[in-house]
Amino acid sequence: MDLKSSHVSSVLTDPVPVNKSRLGIHSSSVRTYSQPDSPGKFSRTGSRKGAGSLDDVRSNGWLDAMKASSPPRKKLLKGSNAHVASIDYDIEDYRSLMLDYPSAIDSFGKIIDRAKNKKIAMFLDYDGTLSPIVDDPDCAFMSEAMRATVKSVASYFPTAIISGRCRDKVFDLVKLTELYYAGSHGMDIIGPFCQSPSNNYPNCTNSTDPKGKGITLFQPAREFLPMIDEVFRTLVEITKDIKGAKIENHKFCVSVHYRNVEENNWTTIGQRVHDILKNYPRLRSTHGRKVLEVRPVIDWNKGKAVEFLLESLGLNDWDDVLPIYIGDDKTDEDAFKVLRESSRGCGILVSSVKKESNAFYSLRDPTEVMQFLQLLVNWKRQEERKHEEN
Repeated sequence: MDLKSSHVSSVLTDPVPVNKSRLGIHSSSVRTYSQPDSPGKFSRTGSRKGAGSLDDVRSNGWLDAMKASSPPRKKLLKGSNAHVASIDYDIEDYRSLMLDYPSAIDSFGKIIDRAKNKKIAMFLDYDGTLSPIVDDPDCAFMSEAMRATVKSVASYFPTAIISGRCRDKVFDLVKLTELYYAGSHGMDIIGPFCQSPSNNYPNCTNSTDPKGKGITLFQPAREFLPMIDEVFRTLVEITKDIKGAKIENHKFCVSVHYRNVEENNWTTIGQRVHDILKNYPRLRSTHGRKVLEVRPVIDWNKGKAVEFLLESLGLNDWDDVLPIYIGDDKTDEDAFKVLRESSRGCGILVSSVKKESNAFYSLRDPTEVMQFLQLLVNWKRQEERKHEEN
């Protein structure tokens, strides 16, 4: 399927929600939490009996992981972009990063050499990749120049955005119908129309967008919707007293942001998430950049989403395709790992600080991401001109 001729809209009616009884949850059993007398001391019934202690998140490594996954301290820019946070780069740390993950811009020639006689497929994270990391997630806007660049990329290559955000929110931020969208870390995908969905993906629903184009909705964690909604409401309630905490419902996962929380309160917010998950063994927490992500325990991630989209696009012949994935967060590592296996694709880490990654190359920030994408578009245009001249 040629993406150039396909216009995908995020507007697609989702299937009727799964009955809560399939999860063992009934409306009569859904409880609310009462505010604890002291941080971290609560249980599902609101009682302090059986609650965890603040030592839990220290002893089990949660607090260390929260600190390790957080970027360096930032300073706010002045003027109209005051909501944008810029990272203070450590030159030596950045040089160390370059030794293991060379600049994708400086290495563009090598990347293109790998792409010769192959079809390129582009996969992009959103926050920290297409838009800067900001203090308020609702203000993570991509620039018009970036939007125009991504649109140009999609005119030449199948392109998808794979984000931890809710799919509809990502579409509202990007506003490009030329792309495919995977929200909730790949658990909510609108992709190419599948003539006969693989038996590996039983939760596919074929439909059409408002323009009549065939599309497929794939939601492998559909049965978790009632549980996620319940946990979201609970987290909102029990974090009200933590200044700066922000809880977002991304449909198939819940984000607990602590970017604007004082560091001495990180233990408290981590403990409260930890204690809630004791009551939900089918949910787990992963660590991102100053965010805890509460997600279903299923064998699905951004790497699986990349494989699903490639198969849907008819690009699952790894000898004939070069998938390129650009992302900045820990959750992107699952995609990098898939592409690193047998050097099947090219992972590009967006970072200015030294970190372990499965990526091959790096870009410092969204500005460099845009430069790389523009290089890719210009190269493709030149290749088409050469083809026309011959």
